[in-house]
Amino acid sequence: MHCPHCESTEIRKNGKRRGKQNHVCTNCGRQFIDTYSPPKGYPDEKKLECLNAYVNGAGFRAIERQTGVHHTTIINWVKQIGEKLPQAPTIDKIPTVGEMDELETFVGKKKQNLDMDGIRSLL
Repeated sequence: MHCPHCESTEIRKNGKRRGKQNHVCTNCGRQFIDTYSPPKGYPDEKKLECLNAYVNGAGFRAIERQTGVHHTTIINWVKQIGEKLPQAPTIDKIPTVGEMDELETFVGKKKQNLDMDGIRSLL
């Protein structure tokens, strides 16, 4: 075994760290473990499933309940994909047709200081 920093072969054991044998180089003092495992992650199929659900209108927490992937992870995936998209072109002309929802509201003034006679007249 060689030190990854100075390539020395003078190495001794130095306890365990996260269940793996830790080593220390006696020449440079660098600590290291002998085997490194690649970082864990989700497969591309799971990412694609989550992103498709998001594009189809599902909320982040609904996707989390469906797939078991934490909603913050899904948000980060959406941000990463959004950064790769090209910028939207600027609109040169003003649209002539607008669209509005059918929403009706009442804007008025509430009556204040109703006495018992006022309440009876409302009934």
